[in-house]
Amino acid sequence: MTISPSLKKKLLISVTAACIVALAWWGWTKFADNGLDDGFVSGNGRIEATEIDIATKLPGRIEDILVREGDFVTAGQPLARMQLETLDAQRNEAMAMRQQAEHTVTAAQAQVALREAEVSAALALVGQRKSELDAAQRRLKRSQTLSSEGAASMQELDDDQARVSGAQAALAATKAQAAAARAAVEAAKAQLVGVRSSVSAATATIERIEADIRDSELRAPRDGRVQIRVAQPGEVLGSGGRVLNLIDLSDVYITFFLPGTVAGRVGIGSEVRIVLDAAPEYVIPAAVSFVASTAQFTPKTVETASERQKLMFRVRAQISQELLREHLDQVKTGLPGVAWVKLDANIDWPENLSIRLPE
Repeated sequence: MTISPSLKKKLLISVTAACIVALAWWGWTKFADNGLDDGFVSGNGRIEATEIDIATKLPGRIEDILVREGDFVTAGQPLARMQLETLDAQRNEAMAMRQQAEHTVTAAQAQVALREAEVSAALALVGQRKSELDAAQRRLKRSQTLSSEGAASMQELDDDQARVSGAQAALAATKAQAAAARAAVEAAKAQLVGVRSSVSAATATIERIEADIRDSELRAPRDGRVQIRVAQPGEVLGSGGRVLNLIDLSDVYITFFLPGTVAGRVGIGSEVRIVLDAAPEYVIPAAVSFVASTAQFTPKTVETASERQKLMFRVRAQISQELLREHLDQVKTGLPGVAWVKLDANIDWPENLSIRLPE
């Protein structure tokens, strides 16, 4: 196949243009590395934030979800509600049990009062029996005196002795009744303690159910933004079922990786500049908040210098809360970008990495 001179010329021009573009790209990446020297190092990463799952404490059906994806929420704000029919029925049952236990306490208190009255009556009867015994003993003594003088018959003496024996037996029986009455009081008091415990148990059950009812209204644990609605109203979830996913916009950071040759020079608090792929015209300030103590993507045994250069350490750079609050509407997670770290605190940032933020 013969190629015409005009076609050859066009192909040569195309190849030359491609080479020029490739050389320009290589030159930009090689020499236009933002004019940075060895005092700076960079790593690729993504903007991330602390995620919070809003989940159910108890199994049940979702009655309503009060927020949409993208909504900003504040700490304590209601986000969703679970159906409460079962918990309401349990609370009503527990309240009825407590009321029944309270009535039982009243009855037990009456029993204690009754037994204490019986003790009082028994003690009064004991006093009466003692008086009767004392009178019988004095009469017996007079009969004995008169009988020894021949002024009283033996029959009278025998009768008086019988009266003393009867009074002694009556006193002993009355004392036994008083002891039994005291024992009955203690038993009634023990029963009262038991029924009072039933009231306390029923009250605790009501408080637990009311706590479950409060937990059935899912609230935001902190300020943030709704990222995902995992479930929808009407769905039945198990215990711990996810309903919503929030992101905490006060805790936003970029995670990137640095080789072991420079990771050891990065300290907590080191200055960082973030340039996002989606908005390269902006430069976001941050500070190193975490450097991993163990390497990632490494072989288990590192023997050579070339292998040691493959060690990559995870680094996290935190964006300040004050800056986040000023640009809350523009914070988006998942955006890729480059994090530049200043290794030497004595050098200044170049002009192209000076802080530039959206208005």
